[in-house]
Amino acid sequence: MCHDPQLPVENAMVPNYTTRECLMVQQPSEEGALYICGCMGEQECNDKLIFEKDDNGYAKLQSKEVIPVAVISLLPPILVAIMATMAFYLYRTRQQRKEAWPAKHAQRQTLDLPENRDPAEYDGKLSAMIDDSHSDISSTCANNINHNTELLPIELDHVVGKGRFADVWRARLNHNASGHYETVAVKIFSAEEYLSWKSERKIFSDANLKHESVLQFLTAEERGTGPQKQYWLITAYHSLGNLQEYLTNHVLSWLELHLMAGSLVSGVAHLHSDYTSCGSSKIPISHRDIKSSNILVKSKTECVLCDFGLALRLDPSLTVEDFANSGQVGTARYMAPEVLESRVNLEELESFKQMDVYSMALVLWEMASRCDVIGEVKSYELPFGSQVCEHPCVESMRDLVLRERGRPDIPSSWLVHQGMQFLCNTIGECWDHDPEARLTAHCVAERFSVMGQMENKDNHNNNNHNASTTGTEPWKPDSNAQETAPFQGIPSGVLVTEV
Repeated sequence: MCHDPQLPVENAMVPNYTTRECLMVQQPSEEGALYICGCMGEQECNDKLIFEKDDNGYAKLQSKEVIPVAVISLLPPILVAIMATMAFYLYRTRQQRKEAWPAKHAQRQTLDLPENRDPAEYDGKLSAMIDDSHSDISSTCANNINHNTELLPIELDHVVGKGRFADVWRARLNHNASGHYETVAVKIFSAEEYLSWKSERKIFSDANLKHESVLQFLTAEERGTGPQKQYWLITAYHSLGNLQEYLTNHVLSWLELHLMAGSLVSGVAHLHSDYTSCGSSKIPISHRDIKSSNILVKSKTECVLCDFGLALRLDPSLTVEDFANSGQVGTARYMAPEVLESRVNLEELESFKQMDVYSMALVLWEMASRCDVIGEVKSYELPFGSQVCEHPCVESMRDLVLRERGRPDIPSSWLVHQGMQFLCNTIGECWDHDPEARLTAHCVAERFSVMGQMENKDNHNNNNHNASTTGTEPWKPDSNAQETAPFQGIPSGVLVTEV
């Protein structure tokens, strides 16, 4: 308590209030024994808890023993708690390893090819990995191969593509002495392009990258020594080649265009998403070099994204400084206006996704230009094909896209078909000059889903019609469409030309 020692407390005077040492003595009180401690100076009696009795009956403060007693009292339970926590952590870690070991062991048995086992036992093991787009094999499994000391028995066949950083080979992954093998693709980097290989391998090593519209990754290997050292990325092989080559030699039906374009959009949406299809969180990825030559044709109705050499993980923990050199990359013909102008907002991760959406719109235009529902199908050409040279530089594309606000032409004949008009609407909103005004890849995927539902509904209704009923077929040209409102709903970003 706070008390003036010169005044009585409980009808008793505080003893020794003139001394600097705190002494406690019993005083008579109406309610029984009363112990009063009084002192003057620096000592604070109310803060002292332990006293010892002196020979003269006074209780003397032993404050120096407070801290040692408290430490000695608390130390044993603290040590016991720490040891118990460590024991529980080690137990849980050991249990998790035991649970995970059978699965990892099974994966190794599936993928490894040790010398002391009959190679025939592994015949066709990778076949399911390559051919089944719905298999559970992912980059996680492939990493088991990465850590092996032995290289896979691969024989290179011939070069199927050449890029800025590497050559792509068709190759055979041998399984047994009888000649059974799987066809795979091998992307080979020279020793000088180690960083490019390392960057793409890092993207492929993300298990959450796995998707039916993303090229399937098998493993990465280092081969050779010294100047002859090579770095390999081994992936699934798709014999139909890239989309640019395919469109050059094939005309698409509306169904093929719808499904193939939908698979492309689905792949880009997966890259940009914060979650996998199963709902688990993932780091979004920006491809940064989407173009028809970086898309492989899986079938007549499916394609997959490939070439992740310039891809960027949009990790929220990264700073603007980490993205300092990430602005103007890619192929000039497919660069978004803000990229050509070097005005990418590096503080906003969505900016990188918006760049991809613009490039994706140009690829969708390429596919639409080779669809048989647009009327006369001209020979394939790249976006802006007749307006720039074969390999335009950034300056020439800047003049065309920024100053002239140029976009590939969409002839009015394309808009007669209901589905194509729907697609052209979407393309125009994806290549908008303002990045913020562009659709997201997820939104485009939703539109394709709606378009598919509309087509299925119209087909169902059409099948229920009497054969004598007149009218237009679902998603087919309407003879009156051009006379009514052929351009209704087309956004300002779409350039429509009369033919």
